[in-house]
Amino acid sequence: MKAIVITKPGNPGVLKMEDRPVPVPGKNEVLIRIKAAGVNRPDISQRKGNYPAPPGAPVDIPGLEIAGIIEECGSEVKRWTKGDKVVALLAGGGYADFATVDAGQCLPLLENLSYVEGASLPETVFTVWHNVFQRGLLRSGEHFLVHGGSSGIGITAIQLAKAFGSVVFATAGTQEKCNACIPLGADACINYKEEDFETALQKEGIDVILDMIGGDYMPKNIRLLRPDGRLVFINSMKGNLVELNIMDIMQKRLTITGSTLRSREISFKTSLAKEVETHVWPLIESGKFKPIIYQTFPLQDANKAHELMESGSHIGKIVLVNEE
Repeated sequence: MKAIVITKPGNPGVLKMEDRPVPVPGKNEVLIRIKAAGVNRPDISQRKGNYPAPPGAPVDIPGLEIAGIIEECGSEVKRWTKGDKVVALLAGGGYADFATVDAGQCLPLLENLSYVEGASLPETVFTVWHNVFQRGLLRSGEHFLVHGGSSGIGITAIQLAKAFGSVVFATAGTQEKCNACIPLGADACINYKEEDFETALQKEGIDVILDMIGGDYMPKNIRLLRPDGRLVFINSMKGNLVELNIMDIMQKRLTITGSTLRSREISFKTSLAKEVETHVWPLIESGKFKPIIYQTFPLQDANKAHELMESGSHIGKIVLVNEE
């Protein structure tokens, strides 16, 4: 099969197409013929040598979410059969013709979705559901803030938070990006390059913040949170090391948490997939949640997709299409 391989840590040019053996599914796994694969920031980190694949995942083929057709099922697989159209969350290996994955990490490709739209969902939807609703315990009527509102995570968090009854705020780096957040459900979006988001939202107060920035956002987030507020980290693009006033946390009874998804155990991802199918898939079927695709690239142009993601100019998801 053809696969995009990280030949060495470096810039997008280190991504090369190579021939690799078709993987063989284990007894609880399925083999998927990949039609489309989502591009995510962890792929960038892996390419640069900063985010190695967890044990059992392909060490040099990136790709955490796919859509395609099941080609083969392991002996213990009950739900799926050959020919089923699915989307899947992977620990790696999505930039290829085929991938194997535990059957529990697959969900049906809904009839109102294309392969490209389906491939844009698993990584971001699983991440948002776990961090905003399971860890952040966001409830209807609460105020929610997501930084990076026009990113794949941002467009997902805005739509889901609004669908479940929250008042939604976002930050983004251009007016164009802010304008794109409003139709998705953001009640307001702050252009952080022109306005201080803490000042803009101070009168509102926030119950749950989903932060992928870290660094000097930390004290601003803490000051914005209402009593019993929750701050959830999924990345730290501006730095891991921050200053923290513990008394602020004590006085407002704040919860600070966060998670990474890629290295979590199969049983956790299977359980998470069931919740996503129960709570999010109906929203997609009804049209209340819509995938937002910014641009697609042929699989062989994965380097160009990475260049676009690193430019930060995209609004929504970037997807690779396997034009075999």
